[in-house]
Amino acid sequence: MYAQERRQEILRLAREAGSVDVLSLADRFQVTAETVRRDLTALDRAGLVRRVHGGGIPAGRLDFEPDLTEREATAAGEKDRIAAAALSQLPDGGSVVLDAGSTVSRLAAVIPVDLALTVVTHALPVAARLADHTGIDLHIVGGRVRHRTRAAVDAWALRAYAEIRADVLFLATNGFSAEGGLTTPDLAEAAVKSAAITAARRVVLLADSTKAGQEHFARFGSFADVDLLLTDTGLAPAHRAAIEAAGTEVVLV
Repeated sequence: MYAQERRQEILRLAREAGSVDVLSLADRFQVTAETVRRDLTALDRAGLVRRVHGGGIPAGRLDFEPDLTEREATAAGEKDRIAAAALSQLPDGGSVVLDAGSTVSRLAAVIPVDLALTVVTHALPVAARLADHTGIDLHIVGGRVRHRTRAAVDAWALRAYAEIRADVLFLATNGFSAEGGLTTPDLAEAAVKSAAITAARRVVLLADSTKAGQEHFARFGSFADVDLLLTDTGLAPAHRAAIEAAGTEVVLV
């Protein structure tokens, strides 16, 4: 395949998936990572793709944020498996923070009704799923609600997380990589995620492999903050190795 043909295909993949990463492209086209980086640089110079850590996104997509319906439909099977695996990480009789995100919401949906647990969340969809669970002591964090994610943000939410210390945080992200860390499109939401990380003794990241290599506008953490990544088997071996080298346990389901 000629370079121009490969670049056209990279552009198509980026527009379809919302992002591409260097390692996966190198494996797909059977070329070196350096060749892919040159391709992405050429596409960036042409104004077609934006270079980000470890890959690229379509031009104009750095702050793109899908709505809840689109998120729920993306990698649905993988998210269900991740949520099921996350059940084993719930502390019996302990306390957890549940972040705003479609996979974390799936975890909330499968928590047993009679489980004794203290749950803190700033996500309205999560709270709605747990409101009828008689065994759960549910605390809703307040603040300004973002319509796109149904998550509370800003000063009230930040103050609430500054006042607690939970056993486990189940964290969501829009993009992740060992190099670029954990990112999301919105600064206010990133601030709340960062505060939630500080409020927990243990952090479990629930993220499907389509988010690997993606980078968004607001960075809220790194893998130094994450004890365990639960993801699916689509995660590229190179991504897994880099994340594990940062000290995070990775479990594929």
